[in-house]
Amino acid sequence: MTKTTNASGVGTAINRVEGHLKVMGKAKYASEFPVENKVYGQGINSTIAKGEIISIDTSKAEKLDGVLKIITYKNAEKLKDFDKEMTPIATDTIAPVLQSNKVHYYGEYVGLVVAETFEQAQYAASLVKFEYKKDPSAVIDFEKSKSKAYTPDNGTNYSRGNMEQGLSEADVVVEQTYNTPIEHHHPMELHAVIASWDNGKVTAYSSQQIVEDAKIAISSTFQIPKKDVRVISAFVGGGFGSKLNLDRHVIMGVMASKMVGRPVQVTVTRTQMFTNTNMRQQNEQKMRVGAKKDGTLTALSHETLSHTATNQEYQEPCGMVSKMLYKVPNNEVTYKLIPMNIQVPFAMRAPGEATGSFALESAMDEMAWKLKMDPLEFRIKNDTQTDLHENRPFSSRLLVECLRIGADKFGWKDRKSEPRTNKKGNWLIGYGVSAASRNSPYQKTYSKVILKLDEDKVFATIQMDATDIGTGSYTIIAQTASEYLKIPVEQVSVELGDSDFPITPGSGGSWGAASYCNGARAACENAIKTLKNNRNIKEEEDITVSELLKKNQLTKFEAEGMAEPSAEFEKYSVFSFGANFCEVWVDKDTGMYRIEKMVNVASAGKILNPKTAYGQIIGGLTMGVGMVMAEQTHVEPNFGNFITRSFADYHVPVNLDMANIDVIFLPEEDKVANKMGIKGIGELGITSVAASIANAIFNATGKRMRSLPITPEKLIVAGLEPGITA
Repeated sequence: MTKTTNASGVGTAINRVEGHLKVMGKAKYASEFPVENKVYGQGINSTIAKGEIISIDTSKAEKLDGVLKIITYKNAEKLKDFDKEMTPIATDTIAPVLQSNKVHYYGEYVGLVVAETFEQAQYAASLVKFEYKKDPSAVIDFEKSKSKAYTPDNGTNYSRGNMEQGLSEADVVVEQTYNTPIEHHHPMELHAVIASWDNGKVTAYSSQQIVEDAKIAISSTFQIPKKDVRVISAFVGGGFGSKLNLDRHVIMGVMASKMVGRPVQVTVTRTQMFTNTNMRQQNEQKMRVGAKKDGTLTALSHETLSHTATNQEYQEPCGMVSKMLYKVPNNEVTYKLIPMNIQVPFAMRAPGEATGSFALESAMDEMAWKLKMDPLEFRIKNDTQTDLHENRPFSSRLLVECLRIGADKFGWKDRKSEPRTNKKGNWLIGYGVSAASRNSPYQKTYSKVILKLDEDKVFATIQMDATDIGTGSYTIIAQTASEYLKIPVEQVSVELGDSDFPITPGSGGSWGAASYCNGARAACENAIKTLKNNRNIKEEEDITVSELLKKNQLTKFEAEGMAEPSAEFEKYSVFSFGANFCEVWVDKDTGMYRIEKMVNVASAGKILNPKTAYGQIIGGLTMGVGMVMAEQTHVEPNFGNFITRSFADYHVPVNLDMANIDVIFLPEEDKVANKMGIKGIGELGITSVAASIANAIFNATGKRMRSLPITPEKLIVAGLEPGITA
């Protein structure tokens, strides 16, 4: 339960209502709940990429004090398994574990040690010895495995018009390939669970983004009624998509609790976060773009080659933006996947948009350069108010406004179009721009409001199983209740993250704010409507909730509400739009570069809290900088383990890597999107950031960087583009 001392409704930049709990250490994360009689589990990882376990020696571990159970495929509970090969991964997918002696990738869980203390469990796990029969046919090299690629049978390949005809009509064609590496999510809070099995009923304190889907996954995996599962995720210390689905440490914890008869805590170590949670997969994206001399696009093709696991399937929708962002009559988006002996990838912040926009917006910049057009004006020329992919109008689209306003704030007019001509000492200075878009889903959401009258003051509690992954859900929900009940925020409490509460879609996909707040709105409106109807008070009569309760002779009243997309919503394409501007300084001798200035403009519907929304954009920009500067996960090509397996070698941006940043929110309330006019913003902030930096580097150096991350070594080795002189 959270409270605040601020008193404002939506639209005000108030502090987080749960902030004081966090700074005082009172916000309980998954591994911090005081569960009595708790013991600890430590997962054991395979050391081969493919093969079979042929023997297990547990004798040394079993002799240790405190060891309660060693679980392997030989004694594990039988779980629901996949019905078919290459089952697509989803947020509610089952997670069978320790069910056979087969090994599919390096690091796959092959055992769990349960002991009285965390240290005992870790040490005992190191003493369990596995002998393997290694399969030499393991696929762990992306480049050498392209011949194994297949087209997924999921209906995502798309085309309109005639691509080859469109290219033949073009005066200028750009055909380039862009590469993005494997990345890992790495939230600060490790994945963790405290699981209890009590007479067939499961309670899991688990770090999850979607509580309801975690509940479904547990009940389906163990084949028990959903009503017998409770998942609690009151606070989540970051997720970025890695906690959308239920990972196997949770299932091992539940299984172990059933087997030892005590609550079991399982925490995924930072090293295991590389092998035992999901990741953003490597993508090779081939772009073909055609345009007339005047800048009119005639054709755009986006072909993506990625990898998936050998036993589960995931495809990142990299071509999502390419289907709808620009007015182009001939369009084609295709996908191929390579089955590899690495864990299954899954959604990472702005899945598809973050990586796909790097390819698209880099290619657009290359086309503008070939046409000798201002890349800003080239994008504006090809704007469209119709989503040609869906053949529907956009509910609202202020992309041109984002570009124009951002250009003015950034000082785009000072940009020198010819690369390598803006210099200061040894520095080459460049400006880059990119357009951004992210669809704004809105999903059915239930909520409960509990009103209590204390003398003349009304105190409200909002309950729903929504989660707060650090984005500010508690705060904007409290502000919504304040707005619709017309009471101060300090009189609103918010309770989240418990599957016993009304069902929501959880946190992910940029649907959280719109869904949660409209759910809370609906509950508050229903409470007021019911109280008025009970006393025959006209709906339009302005009367306080306090007076309503008094007239109903009540000191406590509860109401539920449900919000969902309208019929009108289905007639439109609902997206948030944005623009990124970047100034980089590159040392011409060393290739070292720094990002001097960034401007981000967002058109994302009604901004519920500018302060938390600003934090979301800053987080997105930082992750975008990480994509460009440093983030990459390397696979060891002989054994299949990750070479980068700690923060010592997997680098992320720090404060000194970041620029001076301006964030601008355009005033917009899209009432087609939903009654409150809210759109998503959490993933818009990372979309196309990488391209704006790469485009700025080209403007500075005359070198096109088509493979992320862009390191000084790559810059030094790269040659100048044709027509550019040193």
